[in-house]
Amino acid sequence: MSGRGLSNGSDRFEYLQSLVTEFQDTDSEDAKEQVLANLANFAYDPKNLENLRALQVADLFLDMLTEENDNFVEFGMGGLCNLSMDRECRDQILQIGGISLVTGCLSSQREETVLSAITTLMNLTTASTRSTTTEPAIIQCMLRFSLSLSPRLRNLSSVFLQDYCTEQQVAKAREQMQGQHQTALGIPLPKD
Repeated sequence: MSGRGLSNGSDRFEYLQSLVTEFQDTDSEDAKEQVLANLANFAYDPKNLENLRALQVADLFLDMLTEENDNFVEFGMGGLCNLSMDRECRDQILQIGGISLVTGCLSSQREETVLSAITTLMNLTTASTRSTTTEPAIIQCMLRFSLSLSPRLRNLSSVFLQDYCTEQQVAKAREQMQGQHQTALGIPLPKD
């Protein structure tokens, strides 16, 4: 199916609905991966957000985060990352308990999945969720990522620590990590 030429909202909704239906109806993992990748890309365009919310695509993406297939996890996390930039989508993700599933993706072996998880945590941080998205275990994880050889992972985790955590939180996490050998080896690093 080609998504080009979706001129009006009705055509757009029908096309996105057909993708969701295809995902649900197919038994082919390759087809599911392709549909997930397409949905994740469509989640980047603000014109699609209302339709994606109506189709409960955030639920679909969240369901993918616990799958064995690493591509499902990566595309689901990427889609959530794109959706979470929108306030209504963010609130929908929060209402269905997305923070713990996103946090679980910080231990992925895939760098793209980890980067999307960090960015999504940033997007999900509000006054009411900050204590959850910046809990000590997450801050310690970010401190380890800040030592990564990957510039993207190192820089994004540093932004998280600087912009989303207080100096006191970071100092406390560092203190709790005292005596541990400070490398990124305490967590599985992405392979990408």
